[in-house]
Amino acid sequence: MRTLEVFFVFLRLGLTSFGGPVAHLGYFRGEFVERRGWLTERAYADLVALAQFLPGPASSQVGMALGLLRAGGWGLLAAWVGFTLPSALLMVAFALGVARFRGGAEAGWLTGLKVAAVAVVAQAVAGMWGSLVGADRVRAALALGVAALLVVWPVAGMQVAALALCAVVGWRLLPGAGAEATLPPVPISRRVGATLLALCAVLLLALPLLAALGPGWSLFATTFRAGALVFGGGHVVLPLLEAGFVPEHVSPSTFLAGYGAANAVPGPLFTFATYLGAAQTALPALVGAIIATLGIFLAGGLLMAGALPFWAALSVRPAARSALAGLNAGVVGLLLAALYHPVFTAGIREPRHIALALLAYAALTAGRWPAWAVVGACAAVGAMLF
Repeated sequence: MRTLEVFFVFLRLGLTSFGGPVAHLGYFRGEFVERRGWLTERAYADLVALAQFLPGPASSQVGMALGLLRAGGWGLLAAWVGFTLPSALLMVAFALGVARFRGGAEAGWLTGLKVAAVAVVAQAVAGMWGSLVGADRVRAALALGVAALLVVWPVAGMQVAALALCAVVGWRLLPGAGAEATLPPVPISRRVGATLLALCAVLLLALPLLAALGPGWSLFATTFRAGALVFGGGHVVLPLLEAGFVPEHVSPSTFLAGYGAANAVPGPLFTFATYLGAAQTALPALVGAIIATLGIFLAGGLLMAGALPFWAALSVRPAARSALAGLNAGVVGLLLAALYHPVFTAGIREPRHIALALLAYAALTAGRWPAWAVVGACAAVGAMLF
């Protein structure tokens, strides 16, 4: 059954995908493009590009789209639950005081995981460069230009602006990009998609009015708004969550402790909201965790499922394919910038880290090791040596 297949594949990814949203996209590419062949390199890049334009958790949205394309609506739900559940449970445990991460941010095993993320993202950038940029000078200029811009000015709004400019340049300078369909058939209609987009808009407008009905509604409204309004995902959601929770619901020290924990567990960083839902005192911890988790991810799921049928229909038009060619080159540049910061800057701090990253990259490329094996090996080496 495809739904169960999707669930177990994403559950394994949820248990092993350390390194943040950019690293997650690298893990997804290795699993679904290279290993399983669920979709082509270009189709995967189209999904990543769409996720970059939508607010919400980008890597989780790509995962939801992969589940939807593979097994319909239940596949979307299975992908989200499988990828999110391990991280969410760990964050609840941390909020309850059950989990303690030895050595905190300086633990050797965590350093090893950060180094592994460098190798995984580098492999993704190299593979996508070969498929989506190649020897084309215009695409190379777009990719390198986006990377340079985002290294100097790494803000979420600049990401969207840079990708939009790449789409315009591609539309004007990359004719004949091809009008073939790249995405598998989307199992929902455009009418259903429009309904999902409208539902997201209605919830965004109505939930602040319902927040006065009780702490559960208030918690759901706060997390839904954060998930619906943040572009770039990952760390960008922190200011919105801080404004909604500190100091009324959690103390600044509690907030920062949860942020540190969220960076030490696999899976989406948005499960930081799960921790905050469990740490607040107006509701039972488990109830608060469930409400906050549903709230932070719901908007992103509605937006991705709602936009995907329109994206699929638009992407087969010749002019749109030319624009997407430029857009995909920009996505490669975005990943290249993220490879430097935060992935490289967080993971590489001394020569031993560089050596381990090079060995991990060799294992991924020349050795054909699966990403989860490389992650485990790097964590083990880090625990012993760092």
